[in-house]
Amino acid sequence: MFRSLVAVLGLLLLSARGAAAFDLEFVAASGGLFDHPKDIVLSPDRRFLYVSDRGYDRIAVLDANTMALLGTFGGDDVAAPHDVVFDMAGRLLVADTDNSRIAIFTVDGANGELVGELRGGFSRPEGVAVHPNGRIYATGAGSNTVVAFENGKQVAAAGGLSLPHDVEIAPDGTIWIADADNDRLVNMTQDLKTLRTAEGPSYAFKGPRYLDFDAKGRMYIADKYAHRVKVLDPDLQVILVLGGSGKGLGEFDRPEGVEIDGDIVWFSDTYNHRIVRYRIVE
Repeated sequence: MFRSLVAVLGLLLLSARGAAAFDLEFVAASGGLFDHPKDIVLSPDRRFLYVSDRGYDRIAVLDANTMALLGTFGGDDVAAPHDVVFDMAGRLLVADTDNSRIAIFTVDGANGELVGELRGGFSRPEGVAVHPNGRIYATGAGSNTVVAFENGKQVAAAGGLSLPHDVEIAPDGTIWIADADNDRLVNMTQDLKTLRTAEGPSYAFKGPRYLDFDAKGRMYIADKYAHRVKVLDPDLQVILVLGGSGKGLGEFDRPEGVEIDGDIVWFSDTYNHRIVRYRIVE
């Protein structure tokens, strides 16, 4: 019995060490260059960060390493932009919220040119994603819907959401929606049939906004009104809660955007008007 107890305690100790080994370490923060930055996306060549700068009605372009501002575009084309994502052709898709469309830009470094748009089935979009199968998904915060498009035509839609924000593609090819005003995440098939939800006291979400996945399938969620980032493992268990309300290092004021590349994670610290950079430590 004593040996069994020792074995159990040993397993518990290893488990605790394993959990403690995963952390996020603050690296740097941008200056106050923004007015309520929303989501962030890394360029395909990993050189630039594109930030939807809602208050200034523009897309800001940063050096991905130094977070120095390199330029802006879209000031005459977008209104209160939210989500940003690249498609398979390297074009930047922007949830152009106040224009109720997905705006499509060709980009070259800090320069961008509006070349197209996507409309229909949603109003006031705040999320956009591109699936490896070619489908484009958009959430409508004004219509409380999520819509799937193929070749510019609507092929699926779902309602029952409340102020949905991010739509993200999971490693298994399913779809995750940040159902912000319902304080939950919703997992859907590619045809937008609900599979499961992440909600309730174990998550304690307070208006989740944008999310991303790391190489190990962990999900990082900017939980806006909790002033925190929450990390879930592939089994949807909370394994890390980062931050708290404030302006200091390791603190957030209503964070929204998330972008991950390798062991580097960027967050939009929205109401502190900055982008912060962290490193995954394990």
